[in-house]
Amino acid sequence: MRRIGLFGGSFDPVHTGHLLVARTALEGLALDRLFFLPAAQSPFKPGQSLTSGALRARLLRLALAGWTQCEVDTGELERGGVSYTIDTVRAFTRRFPGAALFWLIGGDHLPLLPQWREAHALAELVEFAVVPRPGVAVGPGPGAPFRIRVLAGSLSTIAASDIRARVRAGQSLAGLVPAPVAEVIRNSGLYL
Repeated sequence: MRRIGLFGGSFDPVHTGHLLVARTALEGLALDRLFFLPAAQSPFKPGQSLTSGALRARLLRLALAGWTQCEVDTGELERGGVSYTIDTVRAFTRRFPGAALFWLIGGDHLPLLPQWREAHALAELVEFAVVPRPGVAVGPGPGAPFRIRVLAGSLSTIAASDIRARVRAGQSLAGLVPAPVAEVIRNSGLYL
């Protein structure tokens, strides 16, 4: 049975914390493939202004160069509107029939799972792989029918909002984003 990881988010921009989560998930879940899923619009961040989907997907591809088990999937961007996890998971269920699907989720979102669109249907289709966040205790989770697995590994305090603030302040991004991503941000005037 194939093991497929799904990593959704704004990725505005992708940073080394995201890559650390990816490495932890690939190893901790023994994934065959991990898909990065840039959202068109998060249901939890209404009105959030995002960099264009095409540019966010480009930065993800640059960051993942050489990561043979990872791929960028732009299905949510192409669908447009609010990106609901259930729609994406159903698409992957059709694409990979019989595969075990794992949805990566930050520990801060764990208590919100019952509020997700069609949460019970979603719980039947995926196991949630919880990524702990610094300073946020991972509780027992919402219970049945949700299948929860907490990933062990290094935690990152890097946040995309901090990256954007550093760009506006003219500060270095060294070590915070992959070098090709930093170059595109610098050359395009992104986040100024």
